[in-house]
Amino acid sequence: MTSTEFHPDRGPLVARLRAAGCVFAEEEAELLVAAADSPERLADLVGRRVAGLPLEHLLGWAEFCGLRVGVDPGVFVPRARTALLVSAAAAVTRRGAAVLDLCCGTGAAALVLAGRLAPRWLAAADLDPAAVACARRNLAPLGAPVYQGDLYEPVPARWRGRLDLVVANAPYVPTGEVALMPPEARLHEAAVALDGGPDGLAVLHRVAEGAADWLAPGGHLAVEVGTGQVEALCAALTGLGLTPHVVRDEEIEGTAVVARRPG
Repeated sequence: MTSTEFHPDRGPLVARLRAAGCVFAEEEAELLVAAADSPERLADLVGRRVAGLPLEHLLGWAEFCGLRVGVDPGVFVPRARTALLVSAAAAVTRRGAAVLDLCCGTGAAALVLAGRLAPRWLAAADLDPAAVACARRNLAPLGAPVYQGDLYEPVPARWRGRLDLVVANAPYVPTGEVALMPPEARLHEAAVALDGGPDGLAVLHRVAEGAADWLAPGGHLAVEVGTGQVEALCAALTGLGLTPHVVRDEEIEGTAVVARRPG
């Protein structure tokens, strides 16, 4: 049976997805039908979606800032609110900059920034081997390296003090709140991509400390953070000699903090 001969009735699919709690059941049904080439394949996809697997893991991609970004099973799925982080980072960074995407996950931020900034050097890094493998495939057409390791540790030392932009969608969910996250995230994404420590800021503090050393004078750090964590993070950034400002988008429930290294 060819895909042109496969025309399933959307009604029952939408009803089943909606009953399972899928808010955008109609859109999901269309995407799942498009991804299937037979009734058996569609039944498998719908069954796994109803069981709680993230749609993006089933499709193998997520839409982010107008791009289709590859997403592997177990890898953190780029959120719509992270578009604010990318826009805030691009707004303060000149074209031709040296850019590092930390805690990169799929490499989605690096992919978008590549198009907006045409960096002279672009790289990404993540601690999770599955994320690194996924990001390497996504960034391969750009020739951008993806390093595996703890934050700045695997980044070539020659870039210390020379980076114009460090962008990081680091984990910032407090440990005690991870269990309250939707099952799609807490059961199917790596814990290292979600758990930000007791107050949610453990990793972000380390990202900030490293940025004070790795940024060039006049360079910027851009991170995503929870609304209730802004004051504490900004105080920490100021204490490191960085100058922070907050960017908020209520519509997508996104909050980013951008901090400049003076110079």
